[in-house]
Amino acid sequence: MPKTSQRVGRFTESVIRRMTRVAMECGAVNLSQGFPDFDPPEELRVALEKSAHAGPHQYAVTWGAPNFRRALARKQAHFTGLPIDPDQNLVVTCGSTEAMMAAMMTACNPGDKVVVFSPFYENYVADTILSGAEPIYVPLRPPDFTFDPAELRRAFEQRPKALILCNPSNPTGKVFTREELLQIAALAEEFDAFVITDEVYEHILYAPHRHTYFAALPGMFDRTISCSSLSKTYSITGWRLGYVVAPPAFIDGARKVHDFLTVGAAAPLQEAAIAGLEMPDSYYAHLAHIYEAKRDLFLGGLRAAGLTFTEPEGAYYVMVDVSEFGAADDVAFCEWLAREVGVAAVPGSSFFREPVNHLIRFHFAKQESTLREAIARLSTLREKAAERRS
Repeated sequence: MPKTSQRVGRFTESVIRRMTRVAMECGAVNLSQGFPDFDPPEELRVALEKSAHAGPHQYAVTWGAPNFRRALARKQAHFTGLPIDPDQNLVVTCGSTEAMMAAMMTACNPGDKVVVFSPFYENYVADTILSGAEPIYVPLRPPDFTFDPAELRRAFEQRPKALILCNPSNPTGKVFTREELLQIAALAEEFDAFVITDEVYEHILYAPHRHTYFAALPGMFDRTISCSSLSKTYSITGWRLGYVVAPPAFIDGARKVHDFLTVGAAAPLQEAAIAGLEMPDSYYAHLAHIYEAKRDLFLGGLRAAGLTFTEPEGAYYVMVDVSEFGAADDVAFCEWLAREVGVAAVPGSSFFREPVNHLIRFHFAKQESTLREAIARLSTLREKAAERRS
């Protein structure tokens, strides 16, 4: 049998998705893979029922159904303040996962370099490798997960083709300040690089933190490739509706890559999702309020359990320090946590380039009852860890 490509040997399967399978096997509360256990808004469910019967049921336009693109352009223009043309600036993709892959393959040639902040969402490094590019890592230093401007400049001095920016951040919950973003923007302009953003948590923020759209910074629209999806904003992770917003010259290339990757996103789901894109501003304020309550509940449970963590500023993840439990292997610790304590987390080593094995990631995009059950189980962590050591 011929050997497989070298590129697939340079990254592993998704640790996040593997931890979901572990959670399912042992009946753990799944706080690993970041998807809700509650329904999307009723307006979306009603619209989905209608499109399930009335259609459309055949291919949409490859880069997105026109009515979906128009609704998406209106929504994003409203929040970014940018004049987004649905026919010139948008590609609709199968989730933000494909949006990122299409963006990377459009931006990068084999041998190009891409700046990746560490910790990072695990797909970014795989996307870089699959695009034939090489990652340059710049650390975000805990507990605030800030970058050193001098380190970032040294990375740009290697002449990268792009930088990947997740804001608000998965896995840390960091919200980059406007000042930090302006530093990145200045380097991207100086060294003529793209900035590829992942902004799927754009509406999940905690006061006083606010989201700044990178493309809306002065002079940045022409070099920003904005990737996002409807998954987290409308609690429809299974619908797999994502998009790329970029200048027309980039969109021309991204449409071709997208066409040959997936042909197009599901037509009836695009039709149904318009109901979400037409939600009033009050929906997004309410969404942030709901997640703030979930965050406060879960972090309160972590405090009561005596655990150390970095309070998230946005998104719905929290990094917890488990160094006191003496686990040298965070993957083994997370598997033990799922099987013996009954709560599934993601080992932090899957997010870091550096040798970090004392952090794990939980998410709190769950019903209150689910979070309370997880808190109750985590309250036994110290007792079970003591038994493990004895």
